Amino acid sequence: MLAMLTGSVALIEVGCAVIDVGGVGFEVRMPSSDLSTMHTGNQVRIYTYLNVANDNITLYGFLATSSKQLFIQLQKVSGVGPKVALSLLSTLTPTMLTKAVSEGDVAALSSAPGLGKKGAQKIILELSGKMNVSSDDVNTEIVDEGSQQVVEGLQSLGWQQAEAQKVVRRICQDGDYQLPLKKEDVPQVLKASLASLDRGR
Repeated sequence: MLAMLTGSVALIEVGCAVIDVGGVGFEVRMPSSDLSTMHTGNQVRIYTYLNVANDNITLYGFLATSSKQLFIQLQKVSGVGPKVALSLLSTLTPTMLTKAVSEGDVAALSSAPGLGKKGAQKIILELSGKMNVSSDDVNTEIVDEGSQQVVEGLQSLGWQQAEAQKVVRRICQDGDYQLPLKKEDVPQVLKASLASLDRGR
């Protein structure tokens, strides 16, 4: 099985990226949260999962091994396919997803496009106590209270969590803001994020 790709980002499109590995381009479907951190020309390592169904071969990829593990676990729930699993990982980070399942947070899970309340309840019922985030990914996951504050501010104004997280990452990267985001930078990042989201309407 194709388990990992290391190469450069050749192209980023909605829902997927093309990774150049030694002159061969692999189209990889990825969570929007991962795609938002990638830029053309970047060197990346992507942990992949090859899905074969109805003569269709689709390659899914993740920047963290924990995301790949959760993607596989989610599909063990009847009625949850790769599209719904990817939607969940585009909406919630691995830590947030694991927490939502363990705490029975139906609202958090059903905020993912394509997953209703019944599906969320089913995931909680079947996976509660069975989902874990790898320790290596926990160590690399920065608890950024400043960025989270901006995301929560955008959510209070009606923006979806995934969309808010994506624009905050981009604003921080483009504006060379140091992460974790400093408290004094929160107002500027919030203002820039709002301006960017309004332009995209």
